[in-house]
Amino acid sequence: MSKIKVIIMDVDGTLTNSEKIITPKTKYALMKAQEQGTILVLASGRPTSGLIDFARELRMDEHNGILVAFNGSKVVDCKTNKVLFNETMTIEEGQAVLEHMKKFKVKPMIDKDDYMYVNDVYDCYIDFNGKPFNIIKYESRGGKFKLCEKDDLAAFADYPLNKILTAGDPEYLKAHYKEMMEPFKNTLSCMFTAPFYFEFTAKGIDKAKALDSVLIPMGYKKEEMIAFGDGHNDASMIKYAGIGVAMENAVPDLKAIADEITLSNEEDGIAYTLSQYFKDIDF
Repeated sequence: MSKIKVIIMDVDGTLTNSEKIITPKTKYALMKAQEQGTILVLASGRPTSGLIDFARELRMDEHNGILVAFNGSKVVDCKTNKVLFNETMTIEEGQAVLEHMKKFKVKPMIDKDDYMYVNDVYDCYIDFNGKPFNIIKYESRGGKFKLCEKDDLAAFADYPLNKILTAGDPEYLKAHYKEMMEPFKNTLSCMFTAPFYFEFTAKGIDKAKALDSVLIPMGYKKEEMIAFGDGHNDASMIKYAGIGVAMENAVPDLKAIADEITLSNEEDGIAYTLSQYFKDIDF
């Protein structure tokens, strides 16, 4: 019997390959682990709606799985759909961020119910790897949102937000993110989640806080957890879990703090590492 009771995984760049698919080998390994009583946790910057299909595919509802959405701002039980943890920004904080973003060449995105709200659905391209990339389509499809335009997002956002996502050309964000976060650096969590994404959540929110708030009261110990990730926003959970694993395709900062480095998300890195810890998972 494996000592691992909880497998925590980022989604994009970790659980899924470049086609946003869970490969058969990785799926097989995760199903086998669940059969042994291990629970799965998907921990992502994605909204809950962008995680549900993966949870269903892995049958997490049958095995007490958990979804950590919005970089740790919201946690949902797969079986009951009960919200186990939810920490939003205040209305005033959200509106202040959206007002401040008007000074920058970024595309803010916020969600409510089935919709993602943006200023202009046709102003949807950023420059990524030297090519135009439809970032609004990418994000709305990933979160399974319909789209709606609002000229003034700050005025519209009269409700608490789990997250404010801003998208922009990677070079522009790198040059301006400090100015973007300056008014909020002591009051909110501000971070890159991809080269083209810079996000704002409530202060102290990260994936580790969400895990600690939910898993420890359930009786799990850090030593029984293994976490897989590839991005800057995975650092807190990689440090938190008893075994923190960076994918081969991870950013250098994450590899530097990980306990182990596995194969890339294109090479079934999760399955490879789990085969070392579970006796009936072959690679």
